[in-house]
Amino acid sequence: MTNEKTLKPSSGYVFLLIVFLLLVAIIAGVAMARNPVALLLLPVVFVLMRGFFTVNPNSSKVMVLFGAYKGTVRDNGFFWANPFYTRQKISLRARNFDSERVKVNDKIGNPILINVILVWQVSDTYKAAFDVDQYEEFVRVQTDAAVRKLAGSYPYDNFDDEQAELTLRSGMDEVNEALENEITERLAIAGIRVMEARIGYLAYAPEIASSMLKRQQAVAIVAARKKIVEGAVGMVEDALQQLSADGIIDFDDDKKASMVSNLMVVLCGDKEVIPVVNTGSLN
Repeated sequence: MTNEKTLKPSSGYVFLLIVFLLLVAIIAGVAMARNPVALLLLPVVFVLMRGFFTVNPNSSKVMVLFGAYKGTVRDNGFFWANPFYTRQKISLRARNFDSERVKVNDKIGNPILINVILVWQVSDTYKAAFDVDQYEEFVRVQTDAAVRKLAGSYPYDNFDDEQAELTLRSGMDEVNEALENEITERLAIAGIRVMEARIGYLAYAPEIASSMLKRQQAVAIVAARKKIVEGAVGMVEDALQQLSADGIIDFDDDKKASMVSNLMVVLCGDKEVIPVVNTGSLN
């Protein structure tokens, strides 16, 4: 037996009535008929009472008789089964697992902090009960192992690996899908169905977080400066062409170079420019 099978127990109310009738018979035999032999039925009553159990919604009971798996009760209600069955309760509810933040190295060796949010439920009670030891702990350990493997398969970003099209920071949909597939494969042995798996926290480790922040800021500043310079060059070019086309002023090479220099300073500077009024000759 390697898979779950369904067990249909008897109604608990029917056997509750039988137990009640036996108790009435015992009381009547002892009190009215003065027959102590009726007391011999008491052990039978006690044995029958051990067979009662309930199954709540989204729950199950795994039945084992002297080491042999007999089936799983998934129906809800009040039941009676063989009193010698050993019953193990397994919840069928969906559960959330928010893993601890673990420090791992990404594909290019940067230390990062990462955790995963997992939604799972038991789909095969036989595997959960007998194929692994403590299936809840199995989920925790295997999820942690899957996160470590995933983090080592992708770079955090493409600063060091510009050829990387998929990173942990930018490719969340693809990375989460890969994570879910990895965890699903690992938990299948325990009869666990993965409903959702996604990265819940992702950041550089504290020892390099400050340096990486400065690096990101530098990249942003360089990109902004590049955009400013491109715009400034276009504006200077337009200004020179318009002044020349309108015949407002004729530029020789020296004047043109001086004007270009001044306009670039004004347009590209990160501080306000203080104008200087020249009341003399421009020459």
